[in-house]
Amino acid sequence: MERSAQRILTTHAGSLPRGPELQSLHARRFAGEAIDEAALTAVADTAMRDTVAKQIEAGLDVVNNGEVGRESFFTYVRHRMTGFGGTSQRPVMADLTRYPGFFQWLTRVALRDDRVNLLQAPRAIGDVAYVDRVAIDDECARLAAALAPHRGRYVEAFVSSPSPGIVAAAMQNDHYPDLDAYVDAVAAALRHEYAAIVEHGFVLQIDAPDLAMERHTLFQGRPIEDFLAFVRVVVAALNRSLEGLPRDRVRLHVCWGNYEGPHDCDVPLEEIWSEIREARVGGVLLSMANPRHEHEWRLFEDGSLPEGWLLIPGVIDTTTNYVEHPRAVADRIERVARAVGDPSRVLAGTDCGFETASGLGTVAADVVWQKLRSLSEGAAIASHRLWK
Repeated sequence: MERSAQRILTTHAGSLPRGPELQSLHARRFAGEAIDEAALTAVADTAMRDTVAKQIEAGLDVVNNGEVGRESFFTYVRHRMTGFGGTSQRPVMADLTRYPGFFQWLTRVALRDDRVNLLQAPRAIGDVAYVDRVAIDDECARLAAALAPHRGRYVEAFVSSPSPGIVAAAMQNDHYPDLDAYVDAVAAALRHEYAAIVEHGFVLQIDAPDLAMERHTLFQGRPIEDFLAFVRVVVAALNRSLEGLPRDRVRLHVCWGNYEGPHDCDVPLEEIWSEIREARVGGVLLSMANPRHEHEWRLFEDGSLPEGWLLIPGVIDTTTNYVEHPRAVADRIERVARAVGDPSRVLAGTDCGFETASGLGTVAADVVWQKLRSLSEGAAIASHRLWK
């Protein structure tokens, strides 16, 4: 991964607004309706090219395809892998059921026909295996083509792929003897996608909300030791999948769920950090803009960032339409950089994606782009302060 000894580079966590036409196509397909696949590809390709251009116009350095061609950040794997069918019954997050009034409001807002419902993802009903690399090779080739006209205006690009843990936790198991075996099978399958992304010259981002969010979802009400054991299983499986890939071409995104909610059941970062830092990666993206986790930059004051790792703090909240002031963004970046002790090891990012499942974004598209411009402006201010 690129780093700079002169300024703070900017990036984001992956998903960006898809637009109504694409949202409708994804939602209908997710619901089982037969759609025109060629039309989906064409609409997604147009949206992706526009998304790439807008990221660069916003001043971002490390960009991607916005995940616009995928229905969500993880359920898309059912179109590339065998073994999935039916519907999961995902537990509702503990902080949502803790506040029935809020949950009732959220349900009214969230359950629209043009949204992909991640609580009803497919489940494992057979052997999980990666079919072939045609889809991921095509996705990477299309991104490369979209980037070509902008050469010299960005630093590098990334492509995301889910961790084996989020697939196994959210796409429930009806086939394997236990969760550990299911995680291992998914990890072995995803290795093909991980390798393809790196081979195409992109930074690989592993989306792993399971390493934090499952504490108040799948493992809610259970001892913390049970959850930490799950995290260790996932990290070990992930590391096996990443063998042979350069660490500095892989970054890990960990979050507590990309939704506006109480989040007062979130596990503290300090309770899971020892397990997370065992991942075979070269950097980590963590939420540090939202009011529940904004304080956790202090964890890095004691030198706990592993040697060689980059830290990408989220300095933009992805669940609110407030546009952060560039000076507030700069303050967030600067305190993280000073905690780490070396600003060249810090990139500025967002807490999560802006539309992790098609239609699920809560920030208006035009506001998203302004927030990303604020990110770039704030990084410039922080760079001046840190390198003056």
